[in-house]
Amino acid sequence: MKRLLASAFIAAYLFALSMGVFCHAVNYKVGSHPAMYFVVWDMFCGWAAHSTRMHVLAEGESGAVYELAPGPWGEYKPFGSLGRRHYDSLALSSANLAMNCLRHTKHEPIARIFIVEENWPKKYNLPDSIWEKHFDGPKEKHSYYQTRYILSEKGMVLRANPNWFSKQANLAIADNPRLQAESRRDKAFFAVSPQLQLNGTNIPQKFLEQSSQFTAGSPLGN
Repeated sequence: MKRLLASAFIAAYLFALSMGVFCHAVNYKVGSHPAMYFVVWDMFCGWAAHSTRMHVLAEGESGAVYELAPGPWGEYKPFGSLGRRHYDSLALSSANLAMNCLRHTKHEPIARIFIVEENWPKKYNLPDSIWEKHFDGPKEKHSYYQTRYILSEKGMVLRANPNWFSKQANLAIADNPRLQAESRRDKAFFAVSPQLQLNGTNIPQKFLEQSSQFTAGSPLGN
């Protein structure tokens, strides 16, 4: 009886593991049930090789640049040593932090607000003693900066960019010779998310005409 139960357990385990690998390989209902998390191969699914920090800045009419987060009253660190703005990886709350700082401080008239993302390889976070054991070269950290949002003085979005990781993926796709040839040969189209459709109705023609004036992923400049 014990051997039968053990064999049944092993068979069920291997079946669940095989189904998980299959579902992950063909992308079949990988999120259909919370239990799928235990069988789908998603190790390090939220792990990145780069550290990310968010900077909230404002440009005055005189050209001076001000740091809006942390505010002059100090930094709020909800989990460990990082300020809360650094947990806003999607840059959804950084504008609120900026406007809150401007409302409670005296300053010159503000021209623009910038939400800037900083990224660098996580290997530079290693202590010097461990770095010297694994790397021969000097520990010279290099950061990559990506402007996520440019806002007006009232917090309205003027320009927007994807995060640094998405931008690198888009650049890699755009650098594909085959895709470049297909883009020159095929007809352009708009991919509209179903979430933008209200009550099953189509997107208004006016919206499509206005959206044609913008190019996704264009650089922000200064």
